Amino acid sequence: MLSHKAKYALKALLYLAEQEENHISRTVEIADGANIPKKFLEQILLDLKRGRFVSSKQGKFGGYYLIKSKNDITLAEIHRLFDGAIALLPCASLNFYEPCSDCKTEDECSLRHGLMLIRDKTLKAMEGITIASLVKK
Repeated sequence: MLSHKAKYALKALLYLAEQEENHISRTVEIADGANIPKKFLEQILLDLKRGRFVSSKQGKFGGYYLIKSKNDITLAEIHRLFDGAIALLPCASLNFYEPCSDCKTEDECSLRHGLMLIRDKTLKAMEGITIASLVKK
């Protein structure tokens, strides 16, 4: 399941993507507009900034804005940033791979092969969904 943090990150990105180009949104504006608890939002925005999805401007008219195109931000990227691996086990992961200690050989592990199929289909679906494709028309 998607964590609350990842869900709120997606909601914040959707809110920012729905704004006029070059609009800078204050944290309280994002929290109210996207219905996100403000206490969680500040940390989420910092994580999104570290991930180079958003940037911020300081000062009286400061706030947050997208620096990565809404056409290029995928669900897979946000999931990985906030929730880690998309695969169900580390041995089936592309980016967070770890061998299982209880398998004789990975080549003979039918569970791993099945989970890799699930990972591939899930990843393909998540990479095909962008923030732009989710923005309300």
